[in-house]
Amino acid sequence: MATLVPREAYTPEELQQLYPKNLKLQLVQVFLRHGERTPVSARFQNTGLSPYWPYCGAARRMVQIASSKEDLSSWSGFQWRRKMEGFGSSDEAVVVTGPGGEVESMCTNGELTDKGRETTYALGRRLRHLYVDQLGFMPKVKSDTEDMYLRATPIPRALESLQQAFWGMYPPSARTQNFPPPVVVARPVAEETLFPNEGSCRRFRQLARFFADRAASRWNDSEQMAYLNKLWSQYMPESSPEVAVDAHPRLSGIMDTINATDAHGPLTKLPSEFYDKKGRAILDRIAVEEWFAGYNESSEYRKLGIGALMGDVVDRMVSTAVDGGWRSETSASGSGVEGAGKSIKFAMSGCHDTTLAAILSSVGGFKDESWPPFTSSVAIELFSQPAEREDGAGKILEEVSHPSVTHKSGTLSSLLSGHKPTSVLPSPSETARTPITSFSDADRETMRNHFVRIRYNDRPVRLPGCAAKPENHLAGDDTFCTLDAFKEIVDKFTPQNWQSECASNLGAGLHGPNDESRAPAGF
Repeated sequence: MATLVPREAYTPEELQQLYPKNLKLQLVQVFLRHGERTPVSARFQNTGLSPYWPYCGAARRMVQIASSKEDLSSWSGFQWRRKMEGFGSSDEAVVVTGPGGEVESMCTNGELTDKGRETTYALGRRLRHLYVDQLGFMPKVKSDTEDMYLRATPIPRALESLQQAFWGMYPPSARTQNFPPPVVVARPVAEETLFPNEGSCRRFRQLARFFADRAASRWNDSEQMAYLNKLWSQYMPESSPEVAVDAHPRLSGIMDTINATDAHGPLTKLPSEFYDKKGRAILDRIAVEEWFAGYNESSEYRKLGIGALMGDVVDRMVSTAVDGGWRSETSASGSGVEGAGKSIKFAMSGCHDTTLAAILSSVGGFKDESWPPFTSSVAIELFSQPAEREDGAGKILEEVSHPSVTHKSGTLSSLLSGHKPTSVLPSPSETARTPITSFSDADRETMRNHFVRIRYNDRPVRLPGCAAKPENHLAGDDTFCTLDAFKEIVDKFTPQNWQSECASNLGAGLHGPNDESRAPAGF
């Protein structure tokens, strides 16, 4: 399935079961795959498929920031329209046209299309309906985004999808007139962990190649691959006539074009053989194994592929439960601690299919799943027990401009280099990357009374390590994992220094010397 078909909104009965009254929702972290896009490379032009697609209306309304004065003292929006040109038959420059002769709204490779903007906006509307209208967790009207954390990868379709989802959740009618521009957090590509970063992590790139080669050896001569060759080999290029995991295009590249064409209009379709139901099921199974089996089998793969991001996810929840709230100077509108006063309640990150599958696979929640469709999402929710709020444990501080943060006796801060509580906001790294075994008994008890639940495309995900033991989950519902148990699982593949570990074990083979836990993910 290329395009996600979202389920209906939760009924009152479902809502009561999914959000029990004895639990209080405290923090939501949503990771969303970008919406529908064009293929990342032009393929199968020999079938008549146009390399240029006219589905990007934003190209008519491009806006960039430009200075209106020589001294750069003022700025304004520079509006422009994009048209495209390419090589003609004699290498001359010619205007690029779409399959129907279109010259406007032309897309580049991998660009978010108009449909992708529609579906991510619709996702934002669904998030608003759940967290604003049904649960009352977020306010109906916002005057700022100080209690939100917005982040996107450097790839434009991820940022644009995040923007569309935010607009869906908080359209202009739900923002005050003095609403400031929201902050969207970005990272340099070399330090990006919001997707499995092969380009900046050499050891992970090696491991990904090892698992891809293993998939090729397992599947290239299989009965299933023979079926795919029967369907598609006639359309493969002369230089690589056989369909294979490691052919050119790769099998995953074929899937990319099939899914992109399937999600869009009739003028950009492949021959009918590419949409054969059985063939697509085989394709999906092989691609999922090639790209994501490593997360289930290798702790090193989990650690380098998604461990840094999952470490951040857990750090935020621990800060909320133990330290009185998660705050981020980065996402605040102001500069320095003055702008980071509010506890963050809602985080939303624009990312990719590989991000979602890695998150779920790393905790054992991606068994028998298909490749994540466009505009899929993972919501990681943190809840507290009412009893833990009565004595102040885990209570989120009031959202005032400059709150005084008071740590409970026994918090981790007392263990670290003599830091003492002050009125200065806590460092984001005060409890970051600290193993669960280093926390005090009091803090661990607090975390046992906080619960983590993951929803993938609005469906609760069951994590094997949480479901296996009664003490690791909420009584009566094993999709609610204690924060203590969830952190213990994630600690096992959270790197202490991602960049350093990316340069370790180079050439060590499929399982490096430190890859001691070959047990399935999620424990």
